[in-house]
Amino acid sequence: MDYEKLIDEETWNFIRETGRHYPDDTVDLTIDDQRAVYNKMAAAFRKPRAEVVDVTERSVGRVLVRIYEAGDPTRTVMYCHGGGFVVGDLNSHDDVCSEICEQTGYRVVSVDYRLAPEHKHPAQFEDAWTVLDWICETYPGGVVLAGDSAGAMLSACVAHHARGRHEGVLGQVLIYPGLGGDHALPSYREHAQAPMLTLEDVKYYADVRADGTPVENDPTYAPLQDDDFAGLPPTVMFSADCDPLRDDCRVYRDAIHAAGGLAEWINEAGLVHGYLRARHSVGRARDSFERIVLAIEGLGQEIWPYDD
Repeated sequence: MDYEKLIDEETWNFIRETGRHYPDDTVDLTIDDQRAVYNKMAAAFRKPRAEVVDVTERSVGRVLVRIYEAGDPTRTVMYCHGGGFVVGDLNSHDDVCSEICEQTGYRVVSVDYRLAPEHKHPAQFEDAWTVLDWICETYPGGVVLAGDSAGAMLSACVAHHARGRHEGVLGQVLIYPGLGGDHALPSYREHAQAPMLTLEDVKYYADVRADGTPVENDPTYAPLQDDDFAGLPPTVMFSADCDPLRDDCRVYRDAIHAAGGLAEWINEAGLVHGYLRARHSVGRARDSFERIVLAIEGLGQEIWPYDD
């Protein structure tokens, strides 16, 4: 794959800057050291919150959440951060959540779910489900599920489980998600050595999450393991074209369409996994983030602007 042609110079600068903070061999470190390196990298890219955004924290059962509000929000976004279920926390995606709140006017509830390997599946799902239960009981107006990478997978798992249990889920916005797709899909082969995320990285994080034991036929683990895609909320997915996970979005979209649902897949040309951190420095990432925010806002208003 000729990434020199596919990826523009702005994005290469972002990739190199990420590498200075989070080298490729970070996965060889201990879990604690991986988290420390990841947190420092996230801090290096983090932007300050807008003054209009008020932030509070509280515990929902055993789960810590961070709540972002600006004014008097009528909708809520539940956001699950990425990090392969191994790294990441409330701080790693603080500015993303703050900006979603600022730009949509919606309340954003960020979920500090437990991480592997200390907490194996289904711990992450249980924590996200606990928070969705609480949101639905606490805030009227409905909720949009959102997340990036592993967090996007977690949000989708929650969306599947919410059918018949919570009527207030208005939609889901999934940002470069891994959804449990077959590794024989074209993107896993074409982009096995992609910058920012390789196929070996994908396998590594799955192995840590499941303690080396494959999980099958469990939609609380991966939504593409479900056999029923009917009744899902309207779904918008954003993939990075240069990402082994890309084609999971196509398969998930097609499964939802086949079941009669609404789903839109937007594949961002020339972008790489983790591009949310580039939204202030890379034009393509900035444009994608605008589309992401508009998708969240539209689903919150129960508007479907896409041709299906």
